[in-house]
Amino acid sequence: MAASAPPEPARAPIFPPGMAMFPHLAVPISTEPMEARLVAELPTGDEWQFEPKWDGFRCLAFRDGDEVALMSKSGKPLGRYFPEIVAAVLQLSESRLVLDGELVLPRGESLSFADLQLRLHPSASRVARLSRETPARLMLFDCLQCGDAVLIDAPLDRRRTMLEELAARGLPALLRLSPATSEGATAQDWLARSHGALDGIVAKLRAGTYRPGERAMAKYKVRRTADCVIGGYRTDKSGTALASLLLGLYDEEERLHHVGFVAGLDAGQRSAMLDRLTPLAAPSAFDGSAPGGKSRWSGERSTEWCAVRPELVIEVGYDQVTGQRLRHGATFLRWRPDKAPRQCRLDQLQAELRPAAIGELINPAPGE
Repeated sequence: MAASAPPEPARAPIFPPGMAMFPHLAVPISTEPMEARLVAELPTGDEWQFEPKWDGFRCLAFRDGDEVALMSKSGKPLGRYFPEIVAAVLQLSESRLVLDGELVLPRGESLSFADLQLRLHPSASRVARLSRETPARLMLFDCLQCGDAVLIDAPLDRRRTMLEELAARGLPALLRLSPATSEGATAQDWLARSHGALDGIVAKLRAGTYRPGERAMAKYKVRRTADCVIGGYRTDKSGTALASLLLGLYDEEERLHHVGFVAGLDAGQRSAMLDRLTPLAAPSAFDGSAPGGKSRWSGERSTEWCAVRPELVIEVGYDQVTGQRLRHGATFLRWRPDKAPRQCRLDQLQAELRPAAIGELINPAPGE
């Protein structure tokens, strides 16, 4: 089963042991980030600002002199897992700051969400090694306080201006100013230039204030589809009803790889699909990566599944890919009887955003 990120526990203001409480900051580190609601289309009009939607960990960065805290969306401290970002924030010219951004991690030819998850490790020595070998980046897109200027109740236009002025004074290589535009056509061009790998676009009201914890922004997500072979299925706890479909794609060497699953089917779909799949029972055709690997997110029945002959093809919708696997459950769209199973190839999957594509969206740091 394709692993998805574990749900974060209920939010509570948790502070790292021994950390100062930032007496010179007007924005407390218990502040929740402003969130976004999903929309089917980007809004239009001059009152909107558009930004790329990055695929990483949301992060509020607080600095008060020599003290820095990186806080997750759930209110958990992230600084110990990303010491290179703490060091980068300390290099900024302003000593009192509250910034909003997204932690991302370039690895090889893509941004790797899987490698980002690996940074949440209890071993300090491993974190230190990974921070040197695969440093993260913090994409900055909002400013809640800069020096004595408290901006949380200021309109976005002013907050963006302050953030751009801070960036103009010089950003360390691991901190990047996320691009922004008031032109919807430019935002659509970002999607095209990222070759389908950018996660989407976020729209914010230029006159809007920062509203912690509220879905005061709009997010448009890229809709991705793939034609996949059904290589097996899982049943529910009773063992008699279909729970999920196991999806496969072929590589260039004709090996079938398990790439994810479809769940969330209604009762009628589950019954009809089980009737079609039961007669196809056979030894597993997954001779590449196969289902059944346990993970820290897997349930008791994660290794139990029924293999079928790879004869049925369906079209599915998905959001993100991590290491040639669909990160979350895919959505069943339709049967594809016109498609031969061997035509279902791994190259359909949109890869995670490549650093080269990031360079098309963001001015490279000096010296890069």
